[in-house]
Amino acid sequence: MNNKLFVGNLSWNIDNDQLAEIFSVAGTVVEAVVIMDRFKNRSKGFGFVTMSSDEEAQKAIEELNEKEFDGRPIRVSVAEPKKERGPRDDRSNDGFSFAG
Repeated sequence: MNNKLFVGNLSWNIDNDQLAEIFSVAGTVVEAVVIMDRFKNRSKGFGFVTMSSDEEAQKAIEELNEKEFDGRPIRVSVAEPKKERGPRDDRSNDGFSFAG
């Protein structure tokens, strides 16, 4: 297993510290990060929590998945490694043409 967890369906009001506090019931939180929308300056509604061991991560899933926080049932699962993006096509202008 992996000790890094994906946490979805977060309230936009939850910050990193609150996320860490929520997961501290399952053990030692190494890192808790709420992913932010840099343009709107608010949570995107998901984040990642790293627990100190696989056992604590499993305990967090068992105890916190579907539990309600700030009016929303959170989703907790093992974080999947980021998928590699394939090479971009040759359109460096994203399909727009420029007339001069």
